[in-house]
Amino acid sequence: MFVNVDAVDDSANFPEQVDVVVIGGGIVGTTTAYELACRGVSVALLEKGLIGGEQSSRNWGWVRQQNRDMFELPLAMHSLDRWEALSGEIGRDVGFRRSGIVYTTDNPASLAKWEAWGEKARAHGFNSQLLTAEQAHDKAPGTTSRWIGGVWSPTDGHAEPSMACPAIAAGARERGAYIHQNCAVRGLDMTAGRISGVWTERGLIRTASVICAGGAWSSRFCRRHGVELPAANIMGTTLQTTAGPEVTPGCLTTPKVALRRRLDGSYTLAMPGFGRVEISPQGLRYATKFYAAYRSKLAKKLQIRAGRSFFRGPEAAGRWEFDQVSPFERQRILDPAPDMAQARAALAGLQAEYPALKGVHIARAWGGMIDTTPDMVPVISPVDAIPGFTIASGFSGHGFGIGPAAGQLAADLVTGATPVVDPAPYHLERFAKGSRIRQPEMM
Repeated sequence: MFVNVDAVDDSANFPEQVDVVVIGGGIVGTTTAYELACRGVSVALLEKGLIGGEQSSRNWGWVRQQNRDMFELPLAMHSLDRWEALSGEIGRDVGFRRSGIVYTTDNPASLAKWEAWGEKARAHGFNSQLLTAEQAHDKAPGTTSRWIGGVWSPTDGHAEPSMACPAIAAGARERGAYIHQNCAVRGLDMTAGRISGVWTERGLIRTASVICAGGAWSSRFCRRHGVELPAANIMGTTLQTTAGPEVTPGCLTTPKVALRRRLDGSYTLAMPGFGRVEISPQGLRYATKFYAAYRSKLAKKLQIRAGRSFFRGPEAAGRWEFDQVSPFERQRILDPAPDMAQARAALAGLQAEYPALKGVHIARAWGGMIDTTPDMVPVISPVDAIPGFTIASGFSGHGFGIGPAAGQLAADLVTGATPVVDPAPYHLERFAKGSRIRQPEMM
């Protein structure tokens, strides 16, 4: 089932030459194009399907700093500021509301972990509040659970995935960016060892700088040019309920379910950590780099299955010539089937937690594909082997929330501006052969 996403008008003209080409019209690609256009850089944003059509409209909509990996926290903090400013700058609502995020628990180990995380986060200038049992229940009243406490981040918030990317892309177009959908980039044109353009299904665009923000497709695009971007694509399931009473004004995670109150009074709902990984050539290629991740508890809720990914899609094998139809054109929009058993379990968990929501139903459910790195920290990095080529991908399910800062960092890297945050933790070379890979620190 293809998710709903606001429509975006393409630019009237197709460019012959630009300063920068951005591949991929998700949250990272659109914010990168927007930031570049605001600086007066000539930029073309090219999307093989529809703006926001894949994971950027299929995520939970959370915009959080709480419980981020410490390497990601600076990006997350800056992103909150950008999210708050974007609607005013663009003149369009991106759905952002700074309503706070609550985590609750019945496990003393979780409280201890949140407390330890909070101490480290304060060194970065971020403060959250550890909650007693009474305070946790006050933040989201009406539950049947006996929580022993929680954590509250009042400056966190949420945005509306169906609205955000289209609004930002429209803002970029109004500032001079070229926006073209249903226009796949087939590959890089190279001259004397560096980028001189991109080959698209509509022909060549001359450029000296390319940013690959293709999400689940980035690794396959990079391999076509001999660049190794270790990634595993995790299929997740999310659902929207019918409208119901308010149990939280924003986002809430309980031991049973994660939910977000939507602008129309319904809820976005999911089961944290659950997903499916299909056996594929890409997965086998990078299996050893994911050893630490698969051994961690983060992988305990993942199902590993055989499926179509072995033969078709972003993880399949095979080459193509730039004058031939590419894999990106054969599958314009990744639309994996949702796991309806998981969706029903999420709804049952919500209703067991909140009897006031016994009357809500599943309005629709959808699947998404989450591009994930071995340490669950994104790659926002120039590629040393190909001058002019930059990757902004592998956001591991966090891209929507940290997308605006990631886009600003990518724009900084290609223009030579002072980086908004230290880019070192996001460099591609941390996955080079022989390098020790950190175990993921996500909570």
